[in-house]
Amino acid sequence: MANAYLVVRIKGQADCPYWATHTMTLLKLDKKYRATILPAKENTLGMLRKVQHYVSWIELDASLAKELIDKKARKGGYQKITPEDLKELGFASSDELGTALAEGKATLSKLKPLKPWFALAPPKLGFKRSTKRLYGNKGILGQNKELDTIVRRMI
Repeated sequence: MANAYLVVRIKGQADCPYWATHTMTLLKLDKKYRATILPAKENTLGMLRKVQHYVSWIELDASLAKELIDKKARKGGYQKITPEDLKELGFASSDELGTALAEGKATLSKLKPLKPWFALAPPKLGFKRSTKRLYGNKGILGQNKELDTIVRRMI
């Protein structure tokens, strides 16, 4: 079983029912193309399956976590994080923080000056599959094995 999941909201707010909006708010996915890192628990996986028609997720590896932290992590005022900020959090480098997030030892929501999400752009060259279908049906929603390449194009 995975230690942490990278979750990306693919669909926007239009025609989204209240229960799905509320679940995505609890997951810190308020807007389209927001991403977050969640530790793998039974209730987390249940929430992801509940909103699988709006989000996409993958088991997180340390290299992708480090890349997200280096390029997209922000603190208050939407400022980039510095090595001094990482030292205040108790991590020597972004490598160490990325590894801790990927192993489920740290969570973004508990690292206080950091925002609990990453704001991504739409992917360069677009989505190669349908954004309206699940991964098993030639789409990108739900548990997606190819999400890491899509996220690297969104950074």
